[in-house]
Amino acid sequence: MVLSLDSLMIVTDLDGSLLDHHDYNWDAASEWLTRLKQHQVPLVICSSKTAAEIIPLQKRLGITGAPFIAENGARVVPSGTHTAPTEPSAAYRALCQTLKALQSHFRFNGFHEFSDAEVARFTGLTLAEASQSRLREASEVVLWRDDEHRLATFRSALAEHNLALTQGGRFWHVMPAGSGKGMALEQIQQHVAQQEGKARITLGLGDGPNDIPMLERADYAVVIKGFSKTPVNLQRSDTQNVYHTAHVGPHGWREGLDYFLPPTE
Repeated sequence: MVLSLDSLMIVTDLDGSLLDHHDYNWDAASEWLTRLKQHQVPLVICSSKTAAEIIPLQKRLGITGAPFIAENGARVVPSGTHTAPTEPSAAYRALCQTLKALQSHFRFNGFHEFSDAEVARFTGLTLAEASQSRLREASEVVLWRDDEHRLATFRSALAEHNLALTQGGRFWHVMPAGSGKGMALEQIQQHVAQQEGKARITLGLGDGPNDIPMLERADYAVVIKGFSKTPVNLQRSDTQNVYHTAHVGPHGWREGLDYFLPPTE
């Protein structure tokens, strides 16, 4: 299966996909990033990271102003000039208050309870990056310290507050019910189609359970070999449009594009 770069849109997860799981570099993907830019193929970040993290990363990747999906789909940002937030939103602070009430029944901690230095220590981010990761707008990162079998009860408790739980590569994420990477991608697809007057073929790349809705929504999917204990199993009948990589991180990202896209054009 070889796709044309014309009318294509790449939708990608970051940690463990475009970015290395440990040191967050994307060296192995750099040749493809250059080629995508040369062919004006939109690169849409679809990540658990915050807008405050993604906007400066877009600048470093050379895709400033491109649409992106932050906080696992809880935040959808169309194309245009974006300003990174400088403080957590009111909606996020309200979410943290709801979670605080639930801590009398469940053992967990949210990012809002930690300092930048603590977040940097257990994520491997720099101090500045940890600070950006805590500038949240619509969801909270949760470190689950309770028994795993109580997660189902926690989900039910969250549902009573119109909240949902999704599993990322390292942590759990609490977000508004009905949001997610799949719904967010649908919004981006509609936005791009309205802008350009035509729909683009989407190629999605991700490595974790929270990427499943996006990978099922995309026309073609690359499941990058990941570190999560939970396998990424897609409920798709068009298995010829799904590729599972042998490599992890940006090496797997490159492998996936090598599989679906022409070597030269």
